[in-house]
Amino acid sequence: MTSHTAATTPSPSTAPTPSDAVLDRLSRLHPKVIDLSLDRIERLLYRLGNPETDLPPVVHVSGTNGKGSVIAYLRAMLEAAGRRVHVYTSPHLVRFKERIRLAGHLIDEAELVELLEECEAANGETAITFFEVTTAAAFLAFTRHPADILLLETGLGGRLDATNVVDQPLLSLITPVSIDHVQFLGETLEQIAFEKAGILKPGVTAVIGPQPPQALAVIEARAATLGVPLLRAGREWGFEPDGPGFVFRSGGHAESHGAPRLPGGHQVANAAMALAAAQRLAGFGLDAAARRRGLAEVEWPGRLQRLTWGPLPARLPAGWELWLDGGHNASAGQALAAVLSGWRERPLHLVFGMMNTKAARDFLRPLGGLAASLQGVTIPGEANALSAESVAAEARAAGFAATPAASLAEALERIVAQAERPGRVLICGSLYLAGRVLADNA
Repeated sequence: MTSHTAATTPSPSTAPTPSDAVLDRLSRLHPKVIDLSLDRIERLLYRLGNPETDLPPVVHVSGTNGKGSVIAYLRAMLEAAGRRVHVYTSPHLVRFKERIRLAGHLIDEAELVELLEECEAANGETAITFFEVTTAAAFLAFTRHPADILLLETGLGGRLDATNVVDQPLLSLITPVSIDHVQFLGETLEQIAFEKAGILKPGVTAVIGPQPPQALAVIEARAATLGVPLLRAGREWGFEPDGPGFVFRSGGHAESHGAPRLPGGHQVANAAMALAAAQRLAGFGLDAAARRRGLAEVEWPGRLQRLTWGPLPARLPAGWELWLDGGHNASAGQALAAVLSGWRERPLHLVFGMMNTKAARDFLRPLGGLAASLQGVTIPGEANALSAESVAAEARAAGFAATPAASLAEALERIVAQAERPGRVLICGSLYLAGRVLADNA
């Protein structure tokens, strides 16, 4: 691991690629003020021949927490059934092309460059957000490769998100809603839920994950207005722990499953939601074998992921464990706390970094009392990252014994030097930090 100063220089795994140059040019077209709107994306898609009207059947996913995990479970089940699956998710961890998966494979670098340049030419110098223009490129890619289904994740909100130009999805999903992105979506659960529920379309069935009562009331009201059939957690479907696994219940039927591959009780909830969605995908071959295989083989990096090889784990002596998680809001902190409360058999040490657009104390409060120490770090290469000193101050305000560290390497070395016995280290607080860790640990 390099020093903090050197860490801003791309490692071999993050060295610039041709697509990075195009993406950098496109980012300069970003409006000075983000006003959520569909006007810009609709204009660009019209110039490109409206590729959004020629997509495979779409499962459209909004919500605050768990969107990517639910999509990962669905993709794993569908691919286990032999289906060709397109996937659009954000943000990426290491490389932008992680956002666009074409029938089981990440988009090719050369094709990505061609698509981005095609969108750049069609847009000209007109102001457009980075997410809008790259979503248009993704839609072009999805129309040019055959697939059976497209799993489409919203970027921000739902109602005015660039992905919401899809008029008639096959199925809509709303994962748990919580407070996040208040500068764009509103400061209350009701306001945020209204934006998330904006993906609901008349007559299109929607699977609804576990929700706070205020959020569920808003979603139900919107669904009633549009005539949307709802499949709600705790109503039309549900789940309960069963030893290391869980039981999924729907329509009077019960189905037992082992623990999903992704750890944590929140991942059981995500897996159950994916099963509820799978029930509505008739004709895709999602039999019991495909469902079980998908839950057992799912992969989703940066979500409570144990790092067992590479330069970072090598810095820890025998008997230590190194974990990584990209959760970054209060609900993510609560879900993480539920897992960490079961890790009491050895000391836990946190390495924490966060963007300045997030509420650090809200994330950290549920973790209070679970960690023996906390090292605050600046996320390398991110202009909007909180400084290590600010991170440590936020952590102290949340009740932690926290100190700033100049780098991840220094944080790990200090933890080991000060610890009385081997423990676990969890690097957490941001997907941007998780991505940097994965890149530098490659």
